[in-house]
Amino acid sequence: MTGCQRIMAAMEGRWPDRVPVMLHDFMMAARQSGVTMAQFRSDPAVMSRCFIEAVERHGHDGMLVDMDTATVAGAMGAPVTFPDDSPAVVHGAMLTELAQVNDLQPPDISSYPGVQAWTEAVRLIKQHFGDAVAVRGNCDQLPFSLASMLRGTENWMLDLADPDSEELVHRLLAHCTQGANEFVRLMAQTGCDMLSHGDSPCGPEMISSAMYRRFSMPYEKRVIDLVHELGFMHVLHICGRTDSIIADMLDTGTDALELDYKTDAQRAHDLMADRATFIGNLDPSGVLARGTPELVTQKAEALLDIFADTPRFIMNAGCAIPPTTPSENLRAMVDAAHARVHQ
Repeated sequence: MTGCQRIMAAMEGRWPDRVPVMLHDFMMAARQSGVTMAQFRSDPAVMSRCFIEAVERHGHDGMLVDMDTATVAGAMGAPVTFPDDSPAVVHGAMLTELAQVNDLQPPDISSYPGVQAWTEAVRLIKQHFGDAVAVRGNCDQLPFSLASMLRGTENWMLDLADPDSEELVHRLLAHCTQGANEFVRLMAQTGCDMLSHGDSPCGPEMISSAMYRRFSMPYEKRVIDLVHELGFMHVLHICGRTDSIIADMLDTGTDALELDYKTDAQRAHDLMADRATFIGNLDPSGVLARGTPELVTQKAEALLDIFADTPRFIMNAGCAIPPTTPSENLRAMVDAAHARVHQ
């Protein structure tokens, strides 16, 4: 099997010939290719080269093509800062009052430089690898996360707690769904193999499970439904310990959950059964970046043992891999997974 075939088999619930690996390594890829994040995000040829060289170094089966968590929000008007050697971030709020949502025009993100660079890089990577390596076109953030960035996190949390604001909250979420869906349509044209999103501000470390079901999950589902209408499989990522909302995340209809290292892998295994593929969830900092190859192998093998009874498993870190991660640690993770051969 090729790497792409392994990844797609695991996504579809078929046994691959060995456990596949998909990496969330954009910062590490840029650093090891001698590229600043400013160069990485501004030139799709540079971005694609970084990901291609990363596969050549580590031999993984698939990649998450990511750039930052601020691109779609920036395209929709959020204030963004662009550090030279770290990912872009939203700084401040576009909507100083929630009622300003009534003045918003339908989003048009296609001309935003970051959107163009990101989608073109995915196209170039897929063109280079063909069916040899799976290319996961990450579509940045889902509506709840986008709303948090447009409004500012503190303001957004206060909005959610105010019953009198609920109508405007849903109006903003609907607006952000339009922006998220536009990026999905653009990414779907790149030739990538699957699509994915993050929605981390809606995790249990930020809001209650009930609030997740009320304010985030319905809008996640709308975007995931579009992904499926366009003929793609979908991966959902939420940071933090997600044990209490795994069942709800599955009810969005996503095909895979990429879960943080804080989430109990055994509980995820038991809840997910054959409903979705588990992607993750080694500790990116404590194990991959600061551990030894021996520790990485130990933690990887423990995870492999939990999921030994299902084909629905793809090895990865639980979140973005730090740029300072030693190559030998990443290689140890890949080797441990690839050593698990399926008969």
